Amino acid sequence: MALQDENTASRGAPVPLAERGAVAVIVGRPNVGKSALFNKLAGERAAIVFDQPGVTRDRVTREITLRGRRMMLVDTGGISFGSARGSASGDPLAAEARAQAELGLSDAAVCVFVTDARTGPAPLDEEVFSLVRKSGVPFIVAANKCDNPPDDALAAEFEGFGAKVFPVSAEHNRGVSALAAAICRLLPETDNETADNPLRVAVVGRPNAGKSSFINRLLNAPRVIVSDIAGTTRDSVDIPFTIGEGPDARHYMLVDTAGMKPRAKASTSSIEAFSNFRSEKALAGADVCVLVIDAMQGPCFQDKRIAGMMLENDKSCVVLVTKWDLAAAKGMKEEDALDAFRKMMPFLSFAPVVFCSAKNGYNIRRTVDAIDRAAGSAAMRLPTGVLNRTIVEAARKTQCPQKNGKRLKIFYGLQVGTSPQRIRLFVNDAKLAVPQYLAYLERAIRARFGLEGAPLAIFLKERPRGAKAPAPDAGAGRD
Repeated sequence: MALQDENTASRGAPVPLAERGAVAVIVGRPNVGKSALFNKLAGERAAIVFDQPGVTRDRVTREITLRGRRMMLVDTGGISFGSARGSASGDPLAAEARAQAELGLSDAAVCVFVTDARTGPAPLDEEVFSLVRKSGVPFIVAANKCDNPPDDALAAEFEGFGAKVFPVSAEHNRGVSALAAAICRLLPETDNETADNPLRVAVVGRPNAGKSSFINRLLNAPRVIVSDIAGTTRDSVDIPFTIGEGPDARHYMLVDTAGMKPRAKASTSSIEAFSNFRSEKALAGADVCVLVIDAMQGPCFQDKRIAGMMLENDKSCVVLVTKWDLAAAKGMKEEDALDAFRKMMPFLSFAPVVFCSAKNGYNIRRTVDAIDRAAGSAAMRLPTGVLNRTIVEAARKTQCPQKNGKRLKIFYGLQVGTSPQRIRLFVNDAKLAVPQYLAYLERAIRARFGLEGAPLAIFLKERPRGAKAPAPDAGAGRD
C-alpha cells in the first residue's frame, strides 16, 4: 500500500477566535477520562473507553445538542511529552496524538481541560496547560473522577491553572450538567442558519404506511388528513416545524408526500401519476428523506424501489418503521425486526432505523434525533490525515485482488464534497479496482467516522507520475 499519511504535511493557519463556530474540544493527558466525559456529554458511546493510556489516537467529532445548543464536540488523544519524535513512554504515535490535539485547539472556541482529581496536578498536566494557554482558547478545568461528594474538595488543587474548576465524575454522571452549562456560556453567538434555510425533510413511502399519522404526532396537531383509505394524501404538503426557541431553535420543513405506487399501477390514473410525480420531486428536493415502512407488512418491492430512488438522488435517509404498537402486541421484538430489515435491504445498512408508534408516541422524538444525525453526517468534514490512516489500516488488513498480475495501489484520498459525502482516491490504475473492494473501503470509512444516514460515494482518479499529495483538507469542497 503506497498511501501517504498527509497529516505530517503543512497544517495551515488556525482559524481566528472571533471567527470560530460552536466547537468545544476536550484535551488532557492520557487516561484522565476524556473519552468517558465526551461520551457522557454526547449522550452516546462514540469514543472508545478503556482503562489504558493511549486508547484514543485521533480526534473524534460529534454534532450534539447540549442544553438546547447545537454544537460540535471534539475528543482528542491523551497528550504525552518527552521528545519531538514521540513521548517519554516510547510511544511513536504520541507525537501524532499531540498534533491532533493541537489541530482540535486550532478549530475550537472553547476548551475543556480534563484532569484526574485522584492524582492531583501532575507534570504532564502542566505541559497540557502550557499548550492550552499558548492556543489562546478560553478554557475550563474538569477535575474528573470525583465520584463522591467528599472528592469535590480535591478539585481545588487545580485552581492554580487560572480557570474555573468543575469537580465531575463521568462514570457516575456527577457535575456533568454544571460543566455543560459552563461550556454553553463560553460558546460564541452564532447565526441560526436553519432560520433562513430550514432543513427539508421529505416523508416518503407507499400508500397507507403511516406518513401523515407520524407527522401529526410529531407536531402534536392534526396538520394533515389521516384516513385508513390509501391515497388520502394526493399532493406534497410543506409544513414548517421548529424545535427549541430563540437563536438556538432548529427549523425544519416537513414535506408530507402522497403514497408512491408502482408506476404500472399509477399509470392507470392521471391523478395517481401526478401524485407519484410530486412525491418523486419532493424526494429529489429534500435534504433528508424519511422512508416510512408499515411494521405489520414489512419491507416490500415498492419500499425497495423508493429506497433506490433515495440512493440515486444521493439523499441522506432515515428508516421509520411505524405502527410498532401493533407489532409489539403480537410479540415482535425490535432486534429481530432490525436483523430482518438489514437482510432484506442491505443497501440501506448505513441508514438509522427507528421503530415508532404514532398512536402512543413511542420513539417519535427519536426520529428527530436520527434526522439531525443524518443531516450532520452528510455535512461532516473528514480530516485528510485521519481519512488516509483509515484507508492505510484497511488496506493492511485486506488487499485488493489482483487483475492480470497487477494490484490496485492507493496513493492518497481526499474528501471532495459534502451533502452527499464524496471521497476521491488517487490510484495507480482505476481499472484494477473491484466493486467489492470499494465497498470494503466504504465500510472502513463509515466505521471510523460514523456517517450514519449519509450516502458516501468513492471515485477513483489515476495520479500522474511525480505528482505530490496535497496539503491536509485541501480540496474538501464540492466535487
